[in-house]
Amino acid sequence: MKKSYKIDVDCANCAAKMEDAANRTPGVKEAVVNFMLLKMNVTFEEGADPKAVMQEVLKNCKKVESDCEIFL
Repeated sequence: MKKSYKIDVDCANCAAKMEDAANRTPGVKEAVVNFMLLKMNVTFEEGADPKAVMQEVLKNCKKVESDCEIFL
């Protein structure tokens, strides 16, 4: 399953940190952040619960970039 989320982040480097943190989250097959469009496209692993996984993605992103936001 693939979903797109609106994000709020200040710089391209911060967006790259968010992408890396999201990709390290269990349940995420692939995450791609587009800084120019302020979007995160997430492909979930088979059988993963997108809502639960995205809560973990948000926590992991906040660890590397505290002022970022993902609108779930």
